[in-house]
Amino acid sequence: MSFLKLYRDDAAAAPLRETGDPREMAELLRPINVRFERWESPVVPPRDAPADEILAVYRPYLDGLMGETGAGSADVIRINAATPNKAALREKFLSEHTHSEDEVRFFVHGSGHFVLHVDGHVYDVECTEGDLISVPEGVSHWFDAGPDPDVVALRVFTDTTGWVANYTGDPIASRFPVT
Repeated sequence: MSFLKLYRDDAAAAPLRETGDPREMAELLRPINVRFERWESPVVPPRDAPADEILAVYRPYLDGLMGETGAGSADVIRINAATPNKAALREKFLSEHTHSEDEVRFFVHGSGHFVLHVDGHVYDVECTEGDLISVPEGVSHWFDAGPDPDVVALRVFTDTTGWVANYTGDPIASRFPVT
């Protein structure tokens, strides 16, 4: 189930708001220009489906999204027990960073937390199957799929060089462990 916890960035033990309602989540994220929505597909491809099959299932959604945002392509990413160096990869994602283009993800299977640090607040957004999140260019964030990830997601982008992480050096992620 999708879930959002909102904190002050100096009070990790005391959430200001918590909700599992996707509409309320979208409303809480809208003021910081984060897009959050649910895509209800009549068919969900198997976890091990080939990338082209997954892309075909979600093509109508992708075409609409890419038309709105100007993004040029999409691909499929899998993070699971077989992912090489998964512990090191997780550690890299757990460091607060920004990107020079929007980071857009759609969760086909599994879940992960996009944790955003904006204007003195931390938004821990747990995304699950069917969730789309778009983190705007320049927004400080980190990501955690947990120590045993099992995620299949669509990545939407204009230029993959925009995905190079620009690390902030702020250790805030260590104060906000995903629960």
